[in-house]
Amino acid sequence: MRRAFNSVTQVRAQVLGSRGRGPCSAGAQRLAHSCTALVYRQHGAHADVVRMEELPLPAVGPHSVRLKMLAAPVNPADINMVQGTYPILPPFPAIGGNEGVSEVVEVGSGTTSLSLGDWVIPVDAGFGTWRTEAVCDADELIRVPKDISLLGAATIGVNPCTAYRMLHDFVPLCPGDTVIQNGANSAVGQAVIQIAATMGVKTINVIRDRPNRWNLVEELKSMGADYIVTEEGLQSSEMETMFKDVPKPKLGLNCVGGQSGGLLLSHLDNGATLVTYGGMAKKPLPLPAKFLIFKNITLRGFWMTQWKRNNREDLPRLQSMVSTLSGLVSSGQLSASQCVQVPFSLYRQALEATVSSHQRKHILLM
Repeated sequence: MRRAFNSVTQVRAQVLGSRGRGPCSAGAQRLAHSCTALVYRQHGAHADVVRMEELPLPAVGPHSVRLKMLAAPVNPADINMVQGTYPILPPFPAIGGNEGVSEVVEVGSGTTSLSLGDWVIPVDAGFGTWRTEAVCDADELIRVPKDISLLGAATIGVNPCTAYRMLHDFVPLCPGDTVIQNGANSAVGQAVIQIAATMGVKTINVIRDRPNRWNLVEELKSMGADYIVTEEGLQSSEMETMFKDVPKPKLGLNCVGGQSGGLLLSHLDNGATLVTYGGMAKKPLPLPAKFLIFKNITLRGFWMTQWKRNNREDLPRLQSMVSTLSGLVSSGQLSASQCVQVPFSLYRQALEATVSSHQRKHILLM
């Protein structure tokens, strides 16, 4: 499988005419363009290791394209990569960023799947989106329609896709069924609320108690959330009253772990499935034997990056998912999380906000 150039070493080797397999191996001896990129050469705190640098770009080969990056979010996983704690790590020197939207500005002579002006997002993680331009294979990209917002396109490839797959791949859900999730105010949680609403599926959304809780409650309700409870509420008679109106959940979605994840287990229906896709509490999930023995609960894990890699050769399936989600965005049924837009030159502000608690997602604008 050919890969986009994330590693700065790969980029420079290709410009110098390396014969290694890559998107620009033909005719790459001449320097075509350069880009500005956020580069790190060792793992550590972002303030210590990430630097803005000017880098050469290889020429566009027959089956590759040149991209102008338009916008790229800063996600916690991006920071984890810089820190060296993420399960996949690009070789050094590396360009940060896994997600973003770009415009095709040059097309190789043998490329037919993409055209000038197309908006595209990377298929795989580790692409290196924190830069102004890139050259990569055409088959490393998925088109997104240009009739959705720039921020919607920049953030559609990870969180909405995660929500979509979890709602479709683990339990057959029908209108009237119920899903319960913690971390409901996260980007994935908000996407779950909105996508579930289009399916006629009810959502029980767990949030932490906080000073501005009622503002958050109204915000989530405006997205289509059916029930919103605090972790304390999960332990009260409030739940008994709720389950007089809706069936117990067939599916639970856990991104917190610890006690919060354990409380989800106690409210699942017999034979239900709990999917864990995060561990923000950094504490293990308590698992009383009674839930496995007497309620026959199934425990699963999900990682969007692995799903994409498992389905890497089925580009039509990937494209179909992104097209479906883009259609929901275009129709107003799925909105991007509220974001803070940051000029690329002020990248330190975006990185710092991402490691701080309770900050909105920050988007780098190139």
